[in-house]
Order: sequence, then structure tokens, then C-alpha cells
Amino acid sequence: MKHRSTRHAVDDLAAGGRLIRYEHPVDANLELAEIQRRVYLSGGPAVLFTNVTGCRFPMVSNLFGSLDQARYLFRHTIDRVRKLIELKIDPSLAAKQFWRYPSVPLAALTMLPRRCRSGAVMQNSIALPELPQLKSWPDDGGAFVTLPQVLSQPAEGASLQETNLGMYRVQLSGNDYDPQTEVGMHYQIHRGIGVHHRAALENGRPFRVVVTVGGAPSMTLSAVMPLPEGLSELTFAGALAGHRIPMVTGPGHAPIYADADFAIVGTIDPTRQKPEGPFGDHLGYYSLRHDFPVLNVERVYHRNDAVWPLTVVGRPPQEDTTFGELIHDLTGPVIPTVLPGIKAVHAVDASGVHPLLLAIGSERYMPMSGANEPQELLTQANAVLGNGQLSLAKYLWIANHYDNTELDIHDVSGFLQHMLQRVDWRRDLHFQTQTTIDTLDYSGSGLNRGSKVVIAAVGPVVRQLPTSIEGDLHLPEGFGQPKVAAPGILIIQGPAASASSPRLDALLTDRMDVHSPINRFPLVIVADDSEFSARTINNFVWTTFTRSNPAADIYGIGAFVADKHWGCEGSLVIDARVKPHHAPPLIEDPEIVKRVDAIAARGGALAKYL
Repeated sequence: MKHRSTRHAVDDLAAGGRLIRYEHPVDANLELAEIQRRVYLSGGPAVLFTNVTGCRFPMVSNLFGSLDQARYLFRHTIDRVRKLIELKIDPSLAAKQFWRYPSVPLAALTMLPRRCRSGAVMQNSIALPELPQLKSWPDDGGAFVTLPQVLSQPAEGASLQETNLGMYRVQLSGNDYDPQTEVGMHYQIHRGIGVHHRAALENGRPFRVVVTVGGAPSMTLSAVMPLPEGLSELTFAGALAGHRIPMVTGPGHAPIYADADFAIVGTIDPTRQKPEGPFGDHLGYYSLRHDFPVLNVERVYHRNDAVWPLTVVGRPPQEDTTFGELIHDLTGPVIPTVLPGIKAVHAVDASGVHPLLLAIGSERYMPMSGANEPQELLTQANAVLGNGQLSLAKYLWIANHYDNTELDIHDVSGFLQHMLQRVDWRRDLHFQTQTTIDTLDYSGSGLNRGSKVVIAAVGPVVRQLPTSIEGDLHLPEGFGQPKVAAPGILIIQGPAASASSPRLDALLTDRMDVHSPINRFPLVIVADDSEFSARTINNFVWTTFTRSNPAADIYGIGAFVADKHWGCEGSLVIDARVKPHHAPPLIEDPEIVKRVDAIAARGGALAKYL
């Protein structure tokens, strides 16, 4: 089936036994989100809610509930897309293995978006407040669109190929927005719409933007695809949809996706902002209120059979985890062609994606030297940090392919063990300070501001990693409850951090020397709750890398500075305690939890996933 609407996708999933219809009343204020979180974590199917309190439209969640389900949605086109990617990597395959690529010309044709004068999405007009009002977390600033497709162009009359499609946060209600005419637009650094915003500032006039929701699932996926600048997301959407993406063009508005279920049409004054947020985001914390652009809404449309698709974000894993898995599934083979020498890259979902990036590079240029220190790996690390959204990485650990050709980049624990067996903290830490980090990451020195560190390790094993604590670690007063999170990784509990508390070097690392028993562990984490942080590898990753800013929170036993290079003789210590300037973590509303527990107790098809 070539999906032309969310209704098509819903019917397709239902026919395949991958969707549940839930006909009892459900509230879009927190309750629906709590259901979605549980269904996703239980490995459940998509859920169509036909009776949403105070809402005239059905809503569907968990469309991309698993990698298997996402592949099912794109089962008729995904193989052709893979073959297109193969030919991008090596165009000569078209001649060498022509029998393998008979459908590629047709797939290439579908990549061209087509203009049209009208579409199903424009069948009905409604007022802005009539749209579904989904609120996911108790302290969210209002209702949000969680699967938006934001379309913008650099100037009126630009070609469809110049259209940017992105998934940026859209706040429908709350704060100081006029409920009839204003929508909050939160777009972050390294996003395509920012280029159009800059052009509008230079031109001194508003630019046109359309937010669509629904339609072919390929449009949703394409909105989050990390495509190179200059390559339109509409081309990828067409290839994955199996048909050319129809766009309604004309004077007075940006291109409108004709097959969408909903469309919000308006303009953005590039000089005007209003407070947006808070919003419970994918790092597992609230992003706070900040000034962001405002969409001045002119028209709101919906198609006759409209269904509102939604997702919920929060501490991983959530449904956006599947997006990352599918994107890697499709584009992973392209990485070596974009970043020479890089074999693989993995943005670790459990860390909230951007805080922790793992990479496998290759020391190739001086194989005869037998050097056991990073050389080309550092060049490759700089290339990774200069590439699109990879540049938002905060911690980049990069290994040498030739040290272990079987190294699995998706085995986070195994990858870190490989690194810790080889790393030399005197040499292998490379910081970038006073730089940009993810807008949603509050561990830094300000909005978008923080630091990065590259940890590069090359060569043979230089240490065996302890897996248990032997004897007394002789920790200073205030520190205790040591736990082993993984081989070579020790987590200790420290005193709560406050605005007036001393730095960790004064409390811990300067009071220990390189002969202390703790140095058996190359990596030591100071956390608020060592038992929780060490309980699972995901807990370790989440607490360590979301709650630390490398330049400010990395310490070391036997630390030194030589020629402006920082290193340490003993254990590396990361302060992963919650700091006063950090954003609060996401916590469910207890009353909503009880309400969904009651739904589970009633039984029915949905109950087993709750």
C-alpha cells in the first residue's frame, strides 16, 4: 500500500494485526501520553483512540512502535531506497550488477515532488483551538504538536527542491500565545529552517511557514532525516512513499503538503519572539521557558477523514528511538563515504542522543610506524564534530578499527570496555571549550553553550579492568556507596551539589593520590544515587552524560596541565551529580498513573500493554 494519509496507514496496520482500536473515553491531557509510554515500552502495537475527550478527531499513537513495525509500513519501498543508497555509494554498480537495480529508475522518478493547485488537506477549514490538544508531562507549558512536519522556503517563489522539511517543536496553546492566531516555534541550532530565518532577517520581512501533520508516514520520517544541506527532504520522502510528494503551491503561502491530515499556514516575523515551553524532552528532562519565534497563523485546514498522529518523548527509550534505529538502518552504509576513514558512528539513544557519540575510525596513514597513540583518529574526530547534527555531540569516544575488527559499536558496554583497556588519560583527552551543544542540554554554561571532549584510544590492551571492589577504597568524607557499573567503571555517591559547594577537586580528587586503590578503576563517576546509576548500563549512560559538562565536570587523580593540554595520571573522574542550574527530570503525575492503572485493571486488548 502506498499510504496517502494517516487513515491509510491506520487501516494498513489494522489489516496486519498491528493496531488496536480503543473506543473508551481518553483525555489528551496527560492520560493519553501515559498510555503511549507504557505501550511503547511493552512492545505494543499502534493504538487508535476514537473517543478523545473534548476533541472531534481520532488520534493515533505508536505508529513507529518498533523497528519491525516501521519496516512493515515501508515494506513495499524500503528495498528500493536501500538500492538507491547503494548506487549513491558506488554508481558503477548500476552497470556491474544491472539486474539488481531494475526498479531504481522508477524510484528515482518518485523523488521529484510535484506541484498541484489543491489537495485533500484543504477540504475543511477550522479554528486553531479545535486541533487536538496533547499535553505529555505535568509541567509542560501547554499542548504541543509532537509529530509536526514544518515546511519553509528561503523566499517566495523558490523551487520545491529548496523547501526545507524539519520536525521542530510546535506549541499550540499556553503561555502568552493568542489561542486563535499564534503558535510557538522552537527550532534549534543546526536546523535548516534557521537558514531561512536568517535570510528573512536580511530581507527585513516575514517568511512563510506551513506546519502539516499526518499524511504518508514517509513524510514524518523524512522530517527527522539528517540529510546533507542542499538535499531536499521531499526527495527522500517520495522515494520512501513510493510516489511523488504532492505540494500545493501558490501565492500567499509556503508549499502545503497536499496529502497531509492537517495544515497550519502562516508567517514568522524573524524579529519577534515569545516565551515557549517548558516541554518534557528526549533527554529525560524539561527544556525550560525561553524566547523562540512565533508562527502567526492565517489558516488551519484538515482533510475529511483526518486522524491526528502523535508521539511522546522523554527519557529514552521512547518512540523516537525507533526513528534513530530506522535512520541508521537506511543510512549507516553511507557514513564511510561522507566521513573518510570512519567505519561507523552511533549516537547513543540511552544518553538522549547528542550527549554521547561512539565512533570507529581507522589509523591508516602510518601502518609501518607501529605507533600506539591516536593520530589520524583525531583528524577523523574533528570531521565527525564538523558534520551536521553530529556536531552537537558532547562526548565523542573514538576507537581504532584495526585494534579490533569485530568491535560492535551498538554494544555500549563492550565498546567502553575496549576503550578503557587502551586509553591513556595523560594523552587521550582533547577538549573543546566555550562551544555549542544541544539546545535541550542544560548541563552547560548557558543555552546552547558548553564544551566537548574527544576521547581517542589506539593500540594494544594496557590494563585489565576490575569487575569488583576489593578492600577499602579510602574515600574522603562525604563519599561512599561504591558500585561497579561495568568492567573498569566505578560509581560512588557524593554529597549533593549546591551553588555554594566546593568543586569536586577540592572535595575528592586533590585529596587522593595515584597510589590509592581507587585507581584500579580507570573511570570513576560521582553521582547522587550510585545504586540507581550502576543498576543498568542505560542508567549509567543517562546519568553520566546528561548531567555533566566535560570542561567543567571532568576531573582526575594526579591531574596536570602541560602546554595547555589537560590530563591525569590516575583515574578520570566525572561529576555526574545534579547541579543547581540543571533542568528538572520528568516525573509522571501520580493521579494519571492511577487512572491508567485502572484502565489496565479493566482488561481488554489494550490492558496487557499497560
